[in-house]
Amino acid sequence: MVTKTESACKQCRREGQKLYLKGQRCETSKCGIQKRNYQPGAHPWTRGRPSEYRIHLREKQKAKRFYGVRDRQFSIYMSKASRAGGNTGENLLVLLERRFDNAVFSLGLATSRKHARQLINHGHFTLNGTKCDIPSALVKTGDSIRLRDKEKIKKVVGEAIEQNKSRGVPPWLEQDPAQFGGQVKDLPQREHVQFEVDEQLIVEFMSR
Repeated sequence: MVTKTESACKQCRREGQKLYLKGQRCETSKCGIQKRNYQPGAHPWTRGRPSEYRIHLREKQKAKRFYGVRDRQFSIYMSKASRAGGNTGENLLVLLERRFDNAVFSLGLATSRKHARQLINHGHFTLNGTKCDIPSALVKTGDSIRLRDKEKIKKVVGEAIEQNKSRGVPPWLEQDPAQFGGQVKDLPQREHVQFEVDEQLIVEFMSR
């Protein structure tokens, strides 16, 4: 699990946009960026135009925080994306979308990606019928995701499904609320990424 360095709301304020690190709570009046839409810290205002380096860095940090990965993990995904052929930036985002914790959250089975990682780490989900406690595992077309048969956790996941109804499920996934799980219908595409990011700036930063 990613080491917490500052509060979720401060991370959103640092990037200047909602990263939905607290799930649906970010759509309420309790959202920190709605109350204080400026950089955190003692000196939040920066004079002059931001440097090229800073612009590139912020895009990388934004994607890293949105998906909840560390720098070393991010570098590994970048290496895989560059070796895959085609558009490296799109390959990178597709790999991040395919993470097991992201799939669980996108299916509405957890209130946030952090919550999804916690449930997976505790072994509450199966991937194709086998317990999987690795949040970074990559799902593929045809994979089946199910909650293990534990009544206490069913209540928690059921509440998450109800809470996430308004958010919807991306087209590459199919939710099965009755079975507390879902199916991977296809690999995700660039248009399925649910936040604003310029992947080309990330590629340029990582290629320095």
